[in-house]
Amino acid sequence: MSLDLVVAARRAVVGGEVRAARVGVVDGRIAVVADWDSALDAVDTVTLDDDLVLLPGLVDTHVHVNEPGRTEWEGFATATAAAAAGGITTILDMPLNSIPPTVSAEALAVKRAAARGQVHVDVGFWGGAIPGNAADLRALHDAGAYGVKCFLLDSGVPEFPPLDPGGLRAALTELARFDGLLIAHCEDPASIRDAPPGRDYAGFLASRPPEAETRAVAGLIDAARETGARVHVVHVSAAAVLPLLRAAVADGIRITAETCPHYLALAAEEVPAGATEFKCCPPVRDTANRDALWAGLADGTLTCVVSDHSPCTPELKRFDTGDFGAAWGGIASLQLSLPVVWTAAATRSLSLPEVVGWMSAGPAALVGLCGKGSIEVGYDADLVAFAPDEVFTVDPATLAHRNPVSAYAGRTLRGVVRTTWLRGIPVDGEPRGRLL
Repeated sequence: MSLDLVVAARRAVVGGEVRAARVGVVDGRIAVVADWDSALDAVDTVTLDDDLVLLPGLVDTHVHVNEPGRTEWEGFATATAAAAAGGITTILDMPLNSIPPTVSAEALAVKRAAARGQVHVDVGFWGGAIPGNAADLRALHDAGAYGVKCFLLDSGVPEFPPLDPGGLRAALTELARFDGLLIAHCEDPASIRDAPPGRDYAGFLASRPPEAETRAVAGLIDAARETGARVHVVHVSAAAVLPLLRAAVADGIRITAETCPHYLALAAEEVPAGATEFKCCPPVRDTANRDALWAGLADGTLTCVVSDHSPCTPELKRFDTGDFGAAWGGIASLQLSLPVVWTAAATRSLSLPEVVGWMSAGPAALVGLCGKGSIEVGYDADLVAFAPDEVFTVDPATLAHRNPVSAYAGRTLRGVVRTTWLRGIPVDGEPRGRLL
């Protein structure tokens, strides 16, 4: 066999464990995963330093790129450069915050045209379910959307309104006809209070209590039970949701759920007054809640950790006033997802294979991305050289996403991405990503 590339690593995450391996690549795909002592001839051989671990490229199925329409918030070139710098080789773009929102096959074509020729990693797309577009969902699926997202309360942008209970059932009934996937932002509007103006994070947190999530998830479970559709809960922040998920799965409901780096690494009691870079919806909760989310990952109730990269311009964060009630909610973390999660996981004696499962294999499985998320023969040669013990201090000005805002500014994190390969080619500034 004539190989284009061999990446040799004393430590590689293969088959759920860390072992020495030589990974051979032909035409952008993994052709062989051999032992360290195997003799493999290739046009190019890269031997990783002993401080590095070879990982599969991460898969982030929850990214708000916002182009076209709000490209000043984030665009495909900057978002995918940040992804690659953080070891993420595949992203799925959310259907809202761009204009038009991706709620029809025609709008998906507009989104793909905006992305074409700009992307540094592979990019797929979610569609959207809004009131009145149930008849468009099959066409979105047929045009290549991996599923559709809905909100169960105001999304924050007028062009992407939420589904009421009847609209949710209509969307799920249609999706069940072709086994489509619905992903849902689960907060119950009746449980939400207007956040009081001001710099007090506790006031904002109290305005979005855990029962807002539990009530919305309970409603989603009931609708999934009635229609038989597949559903997924995005960005679980309230650990009180976990028993509902476990019971639903035991009852045969086809439901999965994810959480995000900020819910696993941050805690409400640590948010300074006026630090609106920490505002997101649903909110970062307390330390005990954070511990329970980690337990939900450990027992398999939560299957994915994805960024929910949701940036905006600095002005919308209202740093001038520090007003949590007025600031846009969203945390920009795409480039930092891996070191944030690894830093927190390592303090809990969790392993890199576990992190890879949550951040690569799990998201790939959610959307049926065959050939992504693992170092296996036949898979895309999306690879990452990761220094798990190297530490750095976060400087937002050095991050590749469009606006230099980060909730992790000044934090010391563990884990540095040294090289990212996309289909066997190092990501080097040339936009070689594909639209999936």
